[in-house]
Amino acid sequence: MNAGGKGANQAVAAARQGGKVTFVSKTGNDVFGKQSIELYNAEGINTDFIFSDAKNSSGVALIMVDSHGENCIAVASGANGSLVPDDIEKAKNELDAADYVLMQLEIPMETVEYAAELAWKKGTPVILNPAPARTLSDKLLKCLFLVTPNETEAEILSGIKVFDFNSAKQAADIISNKGVPNVVITMGAMGAFIKENDEYSLVEATKVDAIDTTAAGDCFSGTLVVGLSEGKTIQEAVRTASKASSITVTRMGAQSSIPYRNELQLIENGLSK
Repeated sequence: MNAGGKGANQAVAAARQGGKVTFVSKTGNDVFGKQSIELYNAEGINTDFIFSDAKNSSGVALIMVDSHGENCIAVASGANGSLVPDDIEKAKNELDAADYVLMQLEIPMETVEYAAELAWKKGTPVILNPAPARTLSDKLLKCLFLVTPNETEAEILSGIKVFDFNSAKQAADIISNKGVPNVVITMGAMGAFIKENDEYSLVEATKVDAIDTTAAGDCFSGTLVVGLSEGKTIQEAVRTASKASSITVTRMGAQSSIPYRNELQLIENGLSK
């Protein structure tokens, strides 16, 4: 067993990269929920807005990994599914004070849309990792500063099958035309495609032997948001996030595979492979 969950992985990744993180979430009143909060506190994450649900158990997932490191995940949402807009309202002051708001889709869509609109009205940039894959409303996309789909998610959002630079450009244009100015499409070993307003670029992936891709996208998102909060350009932040993800896929598990900042700095300085 390993601690996980997309939002939790993002929070841990951001904290390990030096971000000051407040995690808004909901767990069950069970051993998994209590252990999770202990782990987040140990990472330096603010857990004041992790709510307890007496009616539902904590969310769990069964993850199957093949010989190429690719995964298939079956999720029982549990308390994640009961994080409602009223819970977000309780954390409104934290959203107002944030430099960035980072979200994913393992909570109800109405809650994602509510939080995004709150932040957007305040002028706080919202980054969404649209996973698990599903369609998004134009209303939500217009509230986003940046969206980070993988190839499958980008196809769902755009209708374009993504397999190279040109197809990624087509998909990103369609997604961007729905209201979000910046699109980063993560394409595994091919790297990360960036549409930043009207500029396009590709950040090449670091070559590694992947054994488990679990949490790679979450690590990417958490690292990306810390880079942006420290003043990096989107391209610079994506390059750092890609390197962090390349470490994650060489390790088994979810949060256990996410690197700390000093590990990433060793690689960036050329002191470690």
